[in-house]
Amino acid sequence: MNDTDTWLALRRFTQARIGLGRAGDSLPTQGLLQFGLAHAQARDAVHMSLDTEDLRRQLSAASFESILVHSAVSDRWQYLRRPDFGRRLSESSCNELSARVPAAAELVIVLADGLSALAVMRHAVPLLQALRPMLGDMPLAPIVMAQQARVALGDEIGEIWHARQVVVLIGERPGLSSPDSLGAYLTHEPQVGRTDAQRNCISNIRLQGLSYAHAALKLAHLLGAARRLGCSGVELKDDSETPLLTAQHIQPRDDQADRP
Repeated sequence: MNDTDTWLALRRFTQARIGLGRAGDSLPTQGLLQFGLAHAQARDAVHMSLDTEDLRRQLSAASFESILVHSAVSDRWQYLRRPDFGRRLSESSCNELSARVPAAAELVIVLADGLSALAVMRHAVPLLQALRPMLGDMPLAPIVMAQQARVALGDEIGEIWHARQVVVLIGERPGLSSPDSLGAYLTHEPQVGRTDAQRNCISNIRLQGLSYAHAALKLAHLLGAARRLGCSGVELKDDSETPLLTAQHIQPRDDQADRP
């Protein structure tokens, strides 16, 4: 088998840009054109607007109630330049959420456009459908659709709704082979000021990455473990694929032992 055949065989197992070949000191024309297409798709994903009406229809068809909120960002250019504005709600959204606090908000799920609205439009609802049977009788608040949002926006939403846990499903930064990658961020006892060290992340949820079923299983496991341990982030490890460490072996911390 020559070098060309070797690279062709390896490319079957990855979307990474490997074995592109060369034409003198440059890429072959096909490789260059493919790079330009991938770069354009990544740029388009970053600037794409979240189609909230279509997303609301998807949620409704799947029997999920929803509400729309907006961050303090005024436009997409400000979103890209001022990440701090994307971490806080606009005044009107804050007032609307305060007026609609659910009776039971054990878990709040936020669908945020992030850096790829395309990822949310394609993968958020199928992931929710895979997750729902795994939640049992856990009270689920209305799904919050958030425009111009960063991950930390979920902390303020969860705090206003007195949620015990918040999960933010957000479009991740596009790559040259993944313009539609979805991430899931879990924060236990959300409140403004939580840091990334207090969250757990499940990344690369998409058809060519982590499947909906696998991601839902990991997320359901982390949600249950976070409730038992009373924490998330660096104190909570994803052992969902460790056969010997089951839910029965996980004991709550001493200061959480009496928590319902």
